[in-house]
Amino acid sequence: MSDKKLRRMTYRGRRVFGVIGLGNFGSTVATELQRFDNHVIGIDISESRVANHAETLSQAMIVDARDDTALREAGLGDCDIGLIAMGSDLEASILAAINLKLIGVPVVWAKATTKTHHRILSKLGVDRIVHPEVEVGQHIAQVLHNPLVRDYVSLGNGYHVVNFRIPESLEGKNLSELPHKEKFNLRCIGVMRGSKYIGQDGSSCELESNDLLLLLGQRNDLRSFASSL
Repeated sequence: MSDKKLRRMTYRGRRVFGVIGLGNFGSTVATELQRFDNHVIGIDISESRVANHAETLSQAMIVDARDDTALREAGLGDCDIGLIAMGSDLEASILAAINLKLIGVPVVWAKATTKTHHRILSKLGVDRIVHPEVEVGQHIAQVLHNPLVRDYVSLGNGYHVVNFRIPESLEGKNLSELPHKEKFNLRCIGVMRGSKYIGQDGSSCELESNDLLLLLGQRNDLRSFASSL
């Protein structure tokens, strides 16, 4: 039986992730994936970074991602998903993307730091390109801009789920009285009261201070609703 088949049997029932680059971003993703009980192969050219994760990841190895043979020998060809987590070394990032495709990794994600970097990765067929610093910065700005917004999740195509802290003006009002649906074209998913989920669209629910109102809709409608409170 081939070594590849043996590895597949060993990892059966667990997804296999390869993370290239164990800096702040890559190591965070890798350790979280490991915490979810996946098999995670982390590689980096830095001996100290690899040593820091030798006990936390399924495998941590010193490997140069610019070398497709080294990637194969490290087992990256057996990964279900590969993440290129380094962004500052443009050449290494591009060659890593080419090599992951070359060795047969079915899904490749990559971090990009510039628009040019993004375009190159896109042309190479990378399945998803992320800009962590930009995305986190936008997220924080949205929350800072409106103190009633506790957090939000982007669903794509302009739609978001936002949780709003109930202001004093809405305390004691019934959920069905709010103008979110007719006036702002928003859908109420429900209300969180501490760790308890209560209420749905059209249900009878009297709002209290510290409740979180979960709304689904497009950004402009959500912004207009928040400004009206």
